[in-house]
Amino acid sequence: MDSLQTLEPGVDPSCCVPSGTPALSTEEAQRKALVFKALADPNRLRLLSIVRAAETGESCVCDLTEPLDLGQPTVSHHLKILVEAGLLHREKRGTWAYYSIIPGALEDVAAIIFGL
Repeated sequence: MDSLQTLEPGVDPSCCVPSGTPALSTEEAQRKALVFKALADPNRLRLLSIVRAAETGESCVCDLTEPLDLGQPTVSHHLKILVEAGLLHREKRGTWAYYSIIPGALEDVAAIIFGL
């Protein structure tokens, strides 16, 4: 009976050298994915745009429903996702919530995109 010969693959040491570029940690990848997920919705992109364009640098949730033609609960849901992603700051004043872009947040997004 013939036995099968097993060939050992040749290992080229130059192909197995680490690139020197550190891989993302699990936590860092999750944080970045949260930002990408938040930005992956057109309504959330529009909300960021509206808040950013506001003369005062902030927008009341009551002013964000009409431009998107969405109900207040839906807009609030989208805003919550943007807050959780670290893109918007929420300040409660009486019965209304006001949103502003966290300083440096958009620059951090650009760094995520160009740093990958």
